[in-house]
Amino acid sequence: MALRRDNFDAFCSLLAGLVDGLAAFLGVMAAVWIRFDSGLIPLKHAELFPPRIMYVAAAAVIAPLLIIIFRQIGLYIRPQLGPFGDKLPRLVRGVSITLATALALSFVVRPADWPPYSRTVALLAFFTVLLFVLLERFILFRLELHWARRTAPIRRIMIIGVDELAARLRRALEREPRLRSRLAGYLLPREPDGSAIRLSTAITPKLVKGHIGELEKVVADEQVDEIILADPTISRARLTEILFHCERHLVPFRMVPDLYGVLTQRVRVNHVMDIPLIGIEPWPLEAFWNRVLKRLEDIAGALVGLALSAPIILIAAPLIKRSSPGPVFYRQTRCGMAGHPFTLYKLRTMPVDAESKTGPVWTTEDDPRRTRIGEFLRKFNLDELPQFWNVLKGDMSLVGPRPERPHFVEQFKENVGHYMTRHVFKPGMTGWAQVNGLRGNTSIEDRVQHDLYYLENWSLSFDLKILIQTFFNRQNAY
Repeated sequence: MALRRDNFDAFCSLLAGLVDGLAAFLGVMAAVWIRFDSGLIPLKHAELFPPRIMYVAAAAVIAPLLIIIFRQIGLYIRPQLGPFGDKLPRLVRGVSITLATALALSFVVRPADWPPYSRTVALLAFFTVLLFVLLERFILFRLELHWARRTAPIRRIMIIGVDELAARLRRALEREPRLRSRLAGYLLPREPDGSAIRLSTAITPKLVKGHIGELEKVVADEQVDEIILADPTISRARLTEILFHCERHLVPFRMVPDLYGVLTQRVRVNHVMDIPLIGIEPWPLEAFWNRVLKRLEDIAGALVGLALSAPIILIAAPLIKRSSPGPVFYRQTRCGMAGHPFTLYKLRTMPVDAESKTGPVWTTEDDPRRTRIGEFLRKFNLDELPQFWNVLKGDMSLVGPRPERPHFVEQFKENVGHYMTRHVFKPGMTGWAQVNGLRGNTSIEDRVQHDLYYLENWSLSFDLKILIQTFFNRQNAY
């Protein structure tokens, strides 16, 4: 029997708290074992037999302290949405605050007959506790996702709106099983008046259960548990009616703000007295030290990449020359940061005159222009290896939105919303869109959404995740 949503979420929060406390306790004791019992670190005579009870007591204090701090920074909010990598900064911060607080307390409340705590144990404890917490949190994350997928959806959601935004909202809800919700249907945002209402191509007419004037009847007939307004053009008077109905029948109500599609960055809500103010959070890479970290990451990665790719390029060079006349390297103008053009380098995978008749076109899955060695290089992304030089020069980054040719940029910036926003920072050798299979002849709108998500949620751990996935995801690599 499936748990009610509130009970399920409460159970997951309680379980996370218990396991967090256990992980913290075991992490401290592991640090003690490494220092005093493992033989890995030489012992001084005074440290041969420290009273173990003092470290057991410390671990017993650190465990609930970690739970309290994790709760304060929102690590027990359920359902926990988004990828596991998004939780890493808060987990590291929570462990750091916990151990720093415990260290400060040890100077104040330590019994007089106890010797000082080992500084080596304190240092080791940071790494062991963090390791134990990250490991158990990752396991719990996967378990919660597994449980959510195996339990039947229990919340029926009605979406008011039938345009592309409403269809996209449905897709987003379906991709997040931890919400354990399913679509009850759509409502037309206004009553029929003879004028046509544009229906998204992704919405079938049978899913439209009525119009806004029939809200009360449809909610009762479809047993709706929650209403989401996805049409920001609805009038204030009609919005008041919807809110009144939801309040009267205790139906939760949410809405996509009418700033959606205008504000693409993360929205921050502040309050001046009782007045909410909606603003835009800065891009993470606008912070000076974040840019420094990313540049250091790029330089280190480019140097390693050039060293590792040199033998591959040396082997590929004669095969490329043999496949068709022309140079080994292919140079092409791409649009970089702020739209400024730069020369991008690749291993040549087509004849020199491949676009002489067609003009600029995207490569397709069965593109006959590719040479035999070119097909192999593209399949494993090996044609991109010379771009480590672009990264070292500063034209590109290891991770970021893929750069496009000026011909296509001129088209997309007029027809694709927020397309030029992806040029606010350096383009990358790989990106969030690419590891999700969005490369080659795929939807440019979906690519832009993934690129913006990356820019809005940048972190070193996110970059590392994308770099690792690049080696294992070759979907649409052609």
